[in-house]
Amino acid sequence: MSTNEVTRLLAAARGGERRAVDELYALIYGELHGLAEARLRRERHGHTLQPTALVNEVYLRLDPNKGSWENRRHFFGAASRAMRCVLVDYARRRLADKRGSGLERVTFADLEIAAAEVDYDLVALDGALEELAREEPRLAEVVTMRVFAGMSIDETAEALDLSPATVKRDWTFARAWLGQRLDPGR
Repeated sequence: MSTNEVTRLLAAARGGERRAVDELYALIYGELHGLAEARLRRERHGHTLQPTALVNEVYLRLDPNKGSWENRRHFFGAASRAMRCVLVDYARRRLADKRGSGLERVTFADLEIAAAEVDYDLVALDGALEELAREEPRLAEVVTMRVFAGMSIDETAEALDLSPATVKRDWTFARAWLGQRLDPGR
């Protein structure tokens, strides 16, 4: 997908062109769906949220008519944050329904962590990410894109306009920081 085309369509959508919104959705749907599939593959077995439903929820939260995205990078950053919000809201509803008997789990094992595999409560991860965002906003963005949108190091680097080496360093530091917050006994 052309970065310039997404930027052009975002500008047209902000200008009120309904056709541009439809074209934008058609252009980005496949990429958002792929990100959602990758993210949901790492969820617990039997997770009931489907990639299509996740993309639709994300898109509803990202009304391009009201967004102020300058380009593809800003849009996909917002999409990553929206995906995080949808998944956290889903986990909170599930916890409320079950009164805490089952926790939504996120595993970092398949995301190149050197430490032993540890599962984290999605709601606790969201709280730790909010704390990280107050201290180091860029690190929180990297984690959000990698964990909630399932982006690779290179995709995250492109989305944030950073070098892959910087993203890799940020990712390594953020994983350690989050590991310490989520499992203080480590």
